[in-house]
Amino acid sequence: MEYDLVVIGGGPAGMLGAATAARRGLKVVLLEKNDRLGKKLAITGGGRCNFTNDSYGEAFSGNIVTNGKFLYSALNAFAGRHLVQLFKTLGVQARVEADGRVFPASGQSGDVLKALQKHLKDSGVEVRYNSGVRQLLSRDGQAAGALLSDNSTVKGRSVLVATGGASYQQTGSSGDGYRFARRLGHTIVGPRPALVPLVVRDGWVRELQGLALDHVMLRVAAGGRAKAEQSGELLFTHFGLSGPSVLNLSSFLTKHFSFPLDLIIDFKPGWPGERLNKLLQDHLQQNPARSLKNTLSVILPQRLAPVIPVLAGVDGGRQGAQVTRGEREELVSALKNLAVTVTGTRSLNEAIVTCGGVSVKEINPSTLESKIIRGLYFAGEVIDVDALTGGFNLQIAFSTGYLSGSSAGAGR
Repeated sequence: MEYDLVVIGGGPAGMLGAATAARRGLKVVLLEKNDRLGKKLAITGGGRCNFTNDSYGEAFSGNIVTNGKFLYSALNAFAGRHLVQLFKTLGVQARVEADGRVFPASGQSGDVLKALQKHLKDSGVEVRYNSGVRQLLSRDGQAAGALLSDNSTVKGRSVLVATGGASYQQTGSSGDGYRFARRLGHTIVGPRPALVPLVVRDGWVRELQGLALDHVMLRVAAGGRAKAEQSGELLFTHFGLSGPSVLNLSSFLTKHFSFPLDLIIDFKPGWPGERLNKLLQDHLQQNPARSLKNTLSVILPQRLAPVIPVLAGVDGGRQGAQVTRGEREELVSALKNLAVTVTGTRSLNEAIVTCGGVSVKEINPSTLESKIIRGLYFAGEVIDVDALTGGFNLQIAFSTGYLSGSSAGAGR
């Protein structure tokens, strides 16, 4: 049996790509190496599945870190509003939360996965589980199907590679797509971790393990100027720093910087230095007999309050009345410009997404077809594209899945 389209990978890009092509009249088979579809999708957003973001245009593209211009056609063909409408027709209502993050109203990723499975079934896609692919087949510069791990072959007039990146390998994203593409002549931009926690040298950071701060500003400076910055939640861990602000910043650091580097933390980004100094002075004057560290606990989390005086070189046990103007300035400096040394990131396998993949220079952005092999398409994280947290990466997966599937169907 020969199929019109062989889709490799049952993540969001592969599922939507397969269903889209089938609805355009193609005979489609989806090959999934696991015993079920969407293993990584099921754990995204803490199991709640932040599947898109309600921003659009420049507001959306401003959150794409790598090759945003390449994605213009895909995002225009199938935007967040289209995805929300699709899920609505499949019985999944959307709920918009902070920063435009869109979740299923139920808060269950399982509902999104069931909807996509229903979409596949209704579209007539044949799904084969436990079907690992060994290599892609081609003939005279044309995609011809896939050779499976059991040495059987699946013939196809076109092939869509939607195998994901190389992070969360326990879900099946083990970088297979890079190997497939390279063997057919494609260039692979070296995979690096994106949206990944940072490893920090400073011991006091690890002592605050488990402490989460709602709003901080992080920046990396060079030549006296900020070269990268992010604001948001910060989480102290046993190895360093995590949380949304750190994850977003990490995507820029692994792309444009080398380690080790100094990361500046501003614990009070909404407070200019002079205003913060005045606030601290007022609290110290109102509580002259109270220790400095206890006074700081009024404006800082209790676990952080005794740490700041130590880092500022000020005795935290001194009474408020004894704290000098110069010491207040040192405390404010520690609160606004505290440097920690980042030695690297956690492993690629711990990254939420992969930066790197099949070079966009070798993919037609209007169709997502290979410029090297006719009938070969790419979608999702296997391509060298990535974005910040907030539903942007999943939308990119769905958008590229839709465009590649519709492009494959257009040639029928």
